[in-house]
Amino acid sequence: MTSMESNMRINAVKTVEQFHVGGTTLSFYSLKRVERQGLKHASRLPASLKILLENTLRHGSVASSGLTDLSAFAKWLDEGQTGAAVSFYPRRMIIPESSGLPLLGDLACMRDAMANLGGNPHRINPKIPIDLFVDHSVTVDAHARPGAALINHALEMKRNAERYSFLRWASRAFDGLRIFPPGSGICHQINLEYLANVVEIVETNGETWAIPDTLIGMDSHTPMINALSVLGWGVGGLEGTAVSLGEPVSLAIPEVIGCRLLGKPRPGVTSTDIVLSITQILRQQALAGKFVEFLGPGLNSLSLSDRATIANMAPETGATVGFFPVDDETLRYLALTGRPSSHIEVVRAYAKLQGLWRDDTQADNNLYTSFVDINLENVAPSVAGPSRPHQRVDLAAAPIAFSALAPLAPSSPAHLTNQLQNGDVVLAAITSCTNTANPSSMITAGLLARNAVAAGLMSKPWVKTSLSPGSKVVAAYLEASGLQTSLDALGFNVAGFGCMTCMGNSGPLPKEVDAQLLDENLVVASVISGNRNFEGRVHPKVRANFLASPPLVIAYALAGTMAIDLTNEPLGSDRNGSPVYLRDIWPDDQSIRKATHESITTDMYQAQYKNILKGSAEWDQLAVTDAPTFPWNDESTFIRRPPFLDNVALQSSVSEDILNARVLGIFGDMLTTDHISPIGVISAGTPAAEYLESLGVNPSDFVSYAARRLNHDVMVRGTFANIHIRNEMTPDVTGSSTLLHPASVRTAICSAAEQYRREGVPLVIIGGKEYGAGSSRDWAAKGTRLLGVRAVIAESFERIHRSNLLCMGVLPLQFPDNVNRKSLALKGDEIFSIVGISGGLKPLDMVDCVMTRMDGSKVAIPLHVRLDTQVEIDYFQQGGILHYVLRQKLSENKALQE
Repeated sequence: MTSMESNMRINAVKTVEQFHVGGTTLSFYSLKRVERQGLKHASRLPASLKILLENTLRHGSVASSGLTDLSAFAKWLDEGQTGAAVSFYPRRMIIPESSGLPLLGDLACMRDAMANLGGNPHRINPKIPIDLFVDHSVTVDAHARPGAALINHALEMKRNAERYSFLRWASRAFDGLRIFPPGSGICHQINLEYLANVVEIVETNGETWAIPDTLIGMDSHTPMINALSVLGWGVGGLEGTAVSLGEPVSLAIPEVIGCRLLGKPRPGVTSTDIVLSITQILRQQALAGKFVEFLGPGLNSLSLSDRATIANMAPETGATVGFFPVDDETLRYLALTGRPSSHIEVVRAYAKLQGLWRDDTQADNNLYTSFVDINLENVAPSVAGPSRPHQRVDLAAAPIAFSALAPLAPSSPAHLTNQLQNGDVVLAAITSCTNTANPSSMITAGLLARNAVAAGLMSKPWVKTSLSPGSKVVAAYLEASGLQTSLDALGFNVAGFGCMTCMGNSGPLPKEVDAQLLDENLVVASVISGNRNFEGRVHPKVRANFLASPPLVIAYALAGTMAIDLTNEPLGSDRNGSPVYLRDIWPDDQSIRKATHESITTDMYQAQYKNILKGSAEWDQLAVTDAPTFPWNDESTFIRRPPFLDNVALQSSVSEDILNARVLGIFGDMLTTDHISPIGVISAGTPAAEYLESLGVNPSDFVSYAARRLNHDVMVRGTFANIHIRNEMTPDVTGSSTLLHPASVRTAICSAAEQYRREGVPLVIIGGKEYGAGSSRDWAAKGTRLLGVRAVIAESFERIHRSNLLCMGVLPLQFPDNVNRKSLALKGDEIFSIVGISGGLKPLDMVDCVMTRMDGSKVAIPLHVRLDTQVEIDYFQQGGILHYVLRQKLSENKALQE
């Protein structure tokens, strides 16, 4: 590498070019000119990295020197080095209210701290547009009946009035915050169908510019928008707070895996089958922190909606993004969903000028880190379960997959007696943006329902059925096609427009089912068209959970059990007593295409989104406070001032070594953020339930952990308290349990942490591989910090949770290869001392750990510090990202005053 390449700085102004579309002149930062100025092979970058390069070029161009540092890209191109960091400035943010409420709570808390420290609270204000969607609170209370959606909306508004009033306050207090009210739909689907522009047109200093549409979202499934060639991914709530205030996302330029899709799907194969197969294959590739780009001739057979199903589940593969390039299908979808034709031409022109247009002849020449080939012809009808999205099996093997949890009943007497057996399906939900954003999948489900009704089949009475579309467009075309009538007949009435069952708001089971589950040790199942199926996530009493396409969800509702092979055994009998098989009612591909084409129009999208920001009467009638700072109520059990900036100082203190720390918990591989900080119902007997009861809250009013994410006293008691979590220090029980040492007293996690706090004892958590998998759950890190945990030591971390930990000032440490909790024979009674923190850290540093066993013997363990960039070190050493940003704003405020 030449010295010029290793210190690559160019004059960004000299890369500016212009192009003309429909009489409009648009300026842009030309990546071709970047290459001509010396960044060799820039044209061979993967498309996702070209967007990162443009972002770096554009934001670096305002530097005082006039030069933009592209050394990180030069190293990546020249040597494949991925450690060099860049700053990514997203154009906008999307957030569901479940993570948006904590973000707004943190901003409100920062305003208080700003005022207390002599600053102007108005300095705490979003710097980029934020779209917040109230989509995570609606619950399936009413189902399988007319008007279910209206009933569920009314209950949602009653339960969440205080939370939603806080949101209304925030929309007035903070600039640039736009709220999509309850009932609008799911954030990712609305982003796909309505918000995303692919290319943004902006006015700057009297000049019109074309720039890539980019975003971050405070939900792990934000990469769904990658299907539309928009670069975006999920971040933790803490990093999101900083980005909202103008901080960049710091990331090492990642490896980019080229996933070549070959062949064409066979008849009867859905996009769900495809994504489950892709997830299973890619999960084996160790993709944490990496980008995936899809290419190859197989794309020709995938609609934009099919691609969205695939991109949505990028987190389940382990990747940061699952990116698709711009092509004619991208433009077709933009036209279908009502984007202006003039803008579509801008997208076409810009993509071709910048090398973002799909070119299969060039793709193999691009500098991908490696390739993975997947032949779509090999994909078969599938389900995934019983507890992880990558546990895909062919449909015929579903009974075998279930039997990994419990033996199936030898027969199915439940079909005759309503007496539940192992393997019976008690929840069947067409839910989630993953699949309801796919018209082909939804039309297939509707046609299958019509055929099932015509054959005389009905859903089994013990199955709770529901349909919760991700946008109102879905309901419109199902109604217009006449297919909703058949869905209603099988109990799949629209129950609401939100995440609902996918994220755990499945509501109560039928009373007779719930009673049997209380009385008997049964393992029953759910089948949902969602993206996650961790044990206890869908419903705390449902241990086996399977992901499937919308039509297969209906099929399992008809069968009522996982015990049968749907490819060879009948779903039931027709009116004449003859067996009816799945193949008898499955619609052919031609019928699906015809119904899809006839049912879905551009006018539908335009009509449904015309008044998308208008809320219901209940929403409009909420009490709203109009003030720059929020009037906290200490008596509230929903909205409390967060404690994370209590006693914050103007200057940060030096990070200290961790000495004589006790172990609070030892956990196995793939401990999810759902296990660390559950979002669903607050179960009786848990520490959080006992706390609320002590305040006089009726159990029927507990609502959920998600609803109480702005009450730290509830949430800290919910940390490591999922009823299915298993601490290896107390392996015979599940739930919140640990041993308090040195006396080895069994107690709840939060109780032990409180005792250690009183004694001044620091704490560590020990984990396995892929620690913190799953949702971008900020409280999984916030709760960890409030418990007094100074460090988490694991074999590997999922990306978002690692970021959340360091952003809370909790040090993520990684065992060296071939060292783990098992090789060390950890019991939890050991004492850990970790030194090298106070002397200053550099990215990907090492620190020394000495573990002392009960017998006094010591083991030295070198640990990798998973602070991957200098910005991450800065956040950690300031005590967390909230402290860092607050001090930045105070410094800016002081400079303005001077």
